[in-house]
Amino acid sequence: MAADPQLALLGKQLRKLRKARGFSQEAFAWEVGLARSYYGGVERGDRNIAALNLIRIAKTLEVEVGELFPPLKDLTD
Repeated sequence: MAADPQLALLGKQLRKLRKARGFSQEAFAWEVGLARSYYGGVERGDRNIAALNLIRIAKTLEVEVGELFPPLKDLTD
């Protein structure tokens, strides 16, 4: 399954925030309570993550939920 371009941008933003806080993908997924393979799919843009999981990610990263998303201008159709 090819990554959706908008989901791929979301995943790129999540990866940037995760790495800035020093988490490996595996450690972060565990901290959030998600399977590493599922979270890896989110970062690649292969999965359309649920809002509740985005809230859990924001809490773990200690950021506002809106910071998880790339700028709107980058999210083209």
